[in-house]
Amino acid sequence: MTHPRGAAAPLLSLVLVLAAALSLAGCGGRATTHHKPGTTHEEASGSSGTLLPARDESGHRLREVPAATAPTVRVEVRPDTEGGWNVHLTVERFRFTPDSTGGAALPGRGHARLLADGRETARLYGAWGYVPPGVRTLTVRLHADDHTVWAVAGAPVQATVRLDGTPAASPPPTTPPSTPPSATGTATATTAPPTPLPSETGRTVTLTITGKTVQPPPDRIELKKGERLTLRVTGDRADTLHVHGYDRELPLSPGVPATLTLTADRTGLFEVETHDSGLLLTQLVVR
Repeated sequence: MTHPRGAAAPLLSLVLVLAAALSLAGCGGRATTHHKPGTTHEEASGSSGTLLPARDESGHRLREVPAATAPTVRVEVRPDTEGGWNVHLTVERFRFTPDSTGGAALPGRGHARLLADGRETARLYGAWGYVPPGVRTLTVRLHADDHTVWAVAGAPVQATVRLDGTPAASPPPTTPPSTPPSATGTATATTAPPTPLPSETGRTVTLTITGKTVQPPPDRIELKKGERLTLRVTGDRADTLHVHGYDRELPLSPGVPATLTLTADRTGLFEVETHDSGLLLTQLVVR
């Protein structure tokens, strides 16, 4: 059986259209995540700084930038009430960008990596993290979006602390001295602070729930140990508010303000959420 010669042209056009569509589908996402032939993931793109031949312990290349514009990091650790350590980072000239990880190395952007006793254990895409019990030395290192390491004078931008309250660079002394600043940031290790006297009035935080939206948006409430906190919550549906770690609950009725008062007598990071809708309302950071 033979086909009319004219039918070949539409068929060829359809094949070309499908091929073009498949080609475009393979190029979805940000163009900066694509690699040039023969390059590795961390050399994909980005002209910020100078890519050095040196690598860190995990094989990531260093990306040199001038000290005047380089990011810095300071790390603070505090004992968690259930064991381990809560980690808080303070960064300058740096922004966490989890939505562009794998893309080009842009100035002052990226993520942090935790090295526990010299071994990389986790990434941080924000200011808070956690280290399990048993770790003695913690290093926090800043990476660009393409996974290279931000560096100054050939050294990674990082901060290191010992989790026994002493500086990482010195043997444990009888009384821990104040931690000296490093070239890339100040490493600060702290032990549990003394318990302050409770405030007579304390603080009041008002939250409003509408559907899946919380106003003000979920954030962290910084409290001193012993401080009183009152949560005033109004929701548009029946639910139950729960303060984790303190095991305090509060029934919520539609449109009716409900109040819960507690004394922050436990240190750590505690979430406040609703049971039925599973909404995170806020987080309590008690120090």
